[in-house]
Amino acid sequence: VQLQASGGGLVQAGGSLRLSCGTSGRTFNTYVMGWFRQAPGKEREFVAAFRWRGGDTHYSDSVKDRFTISRDNSKNTVYLQMNSLKPEDTAVYYCAFRANRIIVSALRIPSQYDYWGQGTLVTVSS
Repeated sequence: VQLQASGGGLVQAGGSLRLSCGTSGRTFNTYVMGWFRQAPGKEREFVAAFRWRGGDTHYSDSVKDRFTISRDNSKNTVYLQMNSLKPEDTAVYYCAFRANRIIVSALRIPSQYDYWGQGTLVTVSS
């Protein structure tokens, strides 16, 4: 399975960006798609996740009501729409994929994901 993240860039505070994560390979067993981010000097942190079969979405408190994760089955792509961006959202954003079932409480743990994209940099200026 290969993941390709794109859509990052430089945006002013209050602006919007949409990240995309294209998938290829054996994705028919996809169970969870997630987005994480890592700011310089910080640990990788959970942003959002989408459980494929149930269609449920989950967000970190810091992005809830500002970010939306969605999918396009026809394109094998997952999106992260980011609105009302803040300087503290600046980070490298990674998409991740897990093939097996997972409990909700584990969605936020990076080691629970099997595959990772290369990351895309989002910079929010004040």
